[in-house]
Amino acid sequence: MTKQIKAAIGVDLGGTNIKIGIVSSNGKILKKTSIKTEAHQGHEKVIENIKSGIKEILKSNKQKIKGIGIGCPGVINVKKGTVEDPPNIPGWKKVKLGSIIQKEFKIDVCVENDANAAAIGEMIFGAGKKYSSFIMVTLGTGVGGGIVFNKKIFRGEFGAAGEIGHISIDGNGAKCNCGSYGCIEAYIGNQYLKDRVRIELADQPDSKIWELIDNDLVNVSPRIIQNAAEQGDKYAKSIIHNMGVQLGTAFASLSNVLDISTFIIGGGVAGFGKPLFETICKTATARVLTPLSPRVKVIPAKLKNDAGIKGASALVFYSM
Repeated sequence: MTKQIKAAIGVDLGGTNIKIGIVSSNGKILKKTSIKTEAHQGHEKVIENIKSGIKEILKSNKQKIKGIGIGCPGVINVKKGTVEDPPNIPGWKKVKLGSIIQKEFKIDVCVENDANAAAIGEMIFGAGKKYSSFIMVTLGTGVGGGIVFNKKIFRGEFGAAGEIGHISIDGNGAKCNCGSYGCIEAYIGNQYLKDRVRIELADQPDSKIWELIDNDLVNVSPRIIQNAAEQGDKYAKSIIHNMGVQLGTAFASLSNVLDISTFIIGGGVAGFGKPLFETICKTATARVLTPLSPRVKVIPAKLKNDAGIKGASALVFYSM
């Protein structure tokens, strides 16, 4: 008789899509699907979509499901399973997501901030397995973070720890959506980055980016910037360099405060790769307290496109 492996359902709740998968305890995705979030229709519609996606993934499933993990943006009360004011998903206020899903499927449900879920995923399945403490940073629409200390996620007093994107690196800098100024997210966040490049391109008539976007500023994207940099475009390379300096400056502050010197970076913008990582590391090393500088490490996340699903499923294995 074949031994049944342990498995969990991972739900990655995003502003555009909900990704759902069944993941084994060794981190292998056995089955997955993706459905539209339809966030504009309110939290009840989003929750119905989550339920529908879970039901779909459970069809013909033969594995014993140990629990459901849900990673989502916003401030999360882990004990109560509540989600409060998730960004890019309007109209939620405070929703008892955990109990709603648990009542529907009669199975244990873990709800966690998506960046914390990504950190737990990297700790259990990915690049963080060999480190007792590290800071996970996700670079995408925003800049998220999760803090792992002695193999435990640090949530802070009210569950909001790890908002790395809202470290200010310039008190008189760019306005951030959070209401503050000079936040790292206001420079590195996907939309902020694209908007800034669209403005700056007016003074860069010879940039390779113009050719790659067919002279249409709507087409500006991190991938285009990366492609231009790889082709030697000086302006594109300067964008990545400046991002590295900005992130390295923020990381140095984090390292000085927390005495954690390993940073694991994931998300789409992390695709800038070696030039970005080297600049981050060089900047952070130069700015941290001298005894910390030899210990600074900046490494890529391993879970990549499946980070959301695997990270959410890891919540179940982490709590077992």
